[in-house]
Amino acid sequence: MESGIAVEMKNITKTFGEVVANSNVSMDIRKGEILSLLGENGSGKTTLMNMLSGIYYPDSGVICVDGKPVSITSPKTAYDHGIGMIHQHFKLVDLFTATENVVLGLKEKGKLDHKVIAAKIKEICDKYGFELDPNQKVYNMSVSQKQTLEIIKVLYRGADILILDEPTAVLTPQETEKLFTVIRNMKNNGKAIVIITHKLHEVLSVSDRVTVLRKGEYIGTVNTKDATETSLTEMMVGKKVALNIDRPEPVNPKKRLEIKNVSCYNKDGVLALDHVSFEAYSGEILGIAGISGCGQKELLESIAGLQNVEEGSSILYYVPDTDQIHELVGETPKKIKEEGVALSFVPEDRLGMGLVGSMGMVGNMMLKDYSKGKSFFLNHKDPKQKAEHVREELEVITPDLTTPVKTLSGGNVQKVLVGREIDANPTVLMTAYAVRGLDINTSYTIYGLMNEQKKKGVAVIYVGEDLDVLLELSDRILVLCGGKVNGILDGRKTTKEEVGLLMTQMKAGADNE
Repeated sequence: MESGIAVEMKNITKTFGEVVANSNVSMDIRKGEILSLLGENGSGKTTLMNMLSGIYYPDSGVICVDGKPVSITSPKTAYDHGIGMIHQHFKLVDLFTATENVVLGLKEKGKLDHKVIAAKIKEICDKYGFELDPNQKVYNMSVSQKQTLEIIKVLYRGADILILDEPTAVLTPQETEKLFTVIRNMKNNGKAIVIITHKLHEVLSVSDRVTVLRKGEYIGTVNTKDATETSLTEMMVGKKVALNIDRPEPVNPKKRLEIKNVSCYNKDGVLALDHVSFEAYSGEILGIAGISGCGQKELLESIAGLQNVEEGSSILYYVPDTDQIHELVGETPKKIKEEGVALSFVPEDRLGMGLVGSMGMVGNMMLKDYSKGKSFFLNHKDPKQKAEHVREELEVITPDLTTPVKTLSGGNVQKVLVGREIDANPTVLMTAYAVRGLDINTSYTIYGLMNEQKKKGVAVIYVGEDLDVLLELSDRILVLCGGKVNGILDGRKTTKEEVGLLMTQMKAGADNE
C-alpha cells in the first residue's frame, strides 16, 4: 500500500455571505487509503470537498496535489489533476445507456467507438469488482447501479482521488457491503478514497483514518483502529452523547389504525401502493422500511388525507376508549381533524407541506390550532407558549419566535415541525424522516420524544433511512417492496440483513400480513 500524500489542503476558508462554511481547514488525503470525512449536518464536509472537486473556489488557502500547489477552478480542472467526486444526487441522462453516460462531455479523438468504450468499461468493472451492463439504459437501473455508473464515469476519466458524498444513504445493507468491497479494491490499487458520511458504524468498518469537522472547523484526524462510536461522536458534537435508544415493551396495545387493501398512484401516474394492509397499535412504534420511492411517502399521505386512493381502499381509525370507528378514506385533513381524530404528521417535505415558510414559529403553531377557538380573534398566547416550549426542548436556533422559518437552517426547520406535531398531543403520530438533517444530539432527543409518545399510548409510525436506528427503535417493522407489503417483522428479533433482503426481493407468495 502506498502511503504518500495525494492531496494537502492548507488553511482553506469558504464563506457564503455572512455564513462561514469552512474556516482555516487543513487536512491531507493519502494514496492507498480510505479517509472518512465525518461531521454533523452543516459542519462543512461537502463544501470542503466541493472545493477540491472544482464546484466552489476557496476564498483563501492552498490546495496541493502530489506536493504541488494547484488552482482548481472547475470539475474539468479537478479531473486534470486526477480528482473526481460522486455526488449524492446523480448527474445522469435517463434515456442514455451506461456507455453513453460515461463518455458524455468527453472530447474523444475521431468517431466514438461504442465497442471500444464498452470494452474499457468492462475492464474497469473486472479490475475493481463492479457489476454493470454497458448497454443498459439509466431509467432501467436501480439506485445502486446508478451509483456504480457514476463511480465508473470518474474512473474512466482517470481519477486517482475519488470523493463519495454520503454513498450509502439510499443503499440496502447488502448493496452497502458490495460498495465497500469495491472501495477496498480501489484502495488496494493505490487510489485515494474520501467518504463523506455521518454513519459511525460504517466509518469504523471501512476507513483507515477519520477526519472530523465541527461547525466548519477542523477538529482532528484519528486512526480508525483507535476510535470508537463514542469518541467520534464526542469529536463531532463537542460533548458526551449517550448513544443508546430506549425501547420499552408496549403496554396494553390497542388497535388504532387498520389499513386494508390501500392502493394509489403517485404524481407521475405510477402505482405507488399496491393493496397494502396492516394494523398500527397504541403504545408501539411501527417502523416502515423500504428503498427510496417504494411507497413510504404515499402511505403516510394516504392516512393523513393528502393522497387520493383507489376504490376498495379502507383506512379505519379506532377512537380511544369508545366503540367508534371512523373511515378516513375520502376525508380531507380538515374533516379528519373536525371528527376528533388526533393525528399528527411530520411529512418529508418540510416547507412545502409541513410549515409555512413566511411565518415564524408562533404562526406555524397557530396553524395546528386554528380551528379550536370559536372567537373570530385568534388566540396568540397558547401558540406562543407552545413555540417557547419547542424552542427550549429542541434547542431551536432562531433570532426570535416571529422570524420566518424559511430563513432557519434545514435542521432547525425540522425541529420546529417535529416539535409542533408532538406538542399537539396526538393519538397517532406519523413521521417521515424525522431526524434527516439533525445533529446526533438532537436526533437522540427526537428518538426519546417518540418513546415518550409511545409510553403515553400513542401509535407511532416511523419512516426512516437508517436501518440501525429502525431496528433499535421499532417494536415491529413493516417492509415495503415495489409498493407492496413484503413482510412485517419483530423489531427485537429481526436482523439488518433480513430487512435489507425484503427491501429488494419480493418473497414468493408475499401478501399483506
